[in-house]
Amino acid sequence: MASFAAYQDNCPFVKNILILDSEGKRVAVKYYSDEWPTLSAKLAFEKSVFSKTQKTNARNEAEITMFDNNIIIYKFIHDLHFFVTGGDDENELILAAVLQGFFDAVSLLLRGNVEKQEALENLDLILLCLDEIVDGGMVLETEASVVAGKVASHTADSGAALSEQVISQALATAREHLTRSLLK
Repeated sequence: MASFAAYQDNCPFVKNILILDSEGKRVAVKYYSDEWPTLSAKLAFEKSVFSKTQKTNARNEAEITMFDNNIIIYKFIHDLHFFVTGGDDENELILAAVLQGFFDAVSLLLRGNVEKQEALENLDLILLCLDEIVDGGMVLETEASVVAGKVASHTADSGAALSEQVISQALATAREHLTRSLLK
């Protein structure tokens, strides 16, 4: 049987996941690559990515761009900009699945109110979300309802109420997706 190290080279790798506000300032970020070793390098990268993408309209569908030998998949909602970065040899569809899973999980956890103020008030949930989706750059899970359920189960303060809300929202989202697919 082959060791895990042999499979690790074939696993998709995420370099970072960013949430920036409408001015390009950090809301939540997580770096998994040593490509940006200092805080100033990270901030410069975030500013550059924001500048390159701010004039696009990535509200309905995720967009893709190449920047400094990186693939960046991004999507905007209200005053938040979501970004997932991978190397130029990564599969864009996997990076898009990571972005969509993260985006949908955050939407579930914030009960559809995905705005800067709400995100800052629930930053702990968003950071837990990041940890459930990617660990050390390796993709663990992209299904939003699974991620939101795990995050809800980690929050001891909220008890069963949040878990029940997340599950009911996940079911409502699934119902909505099924209805849309049947109407096509």
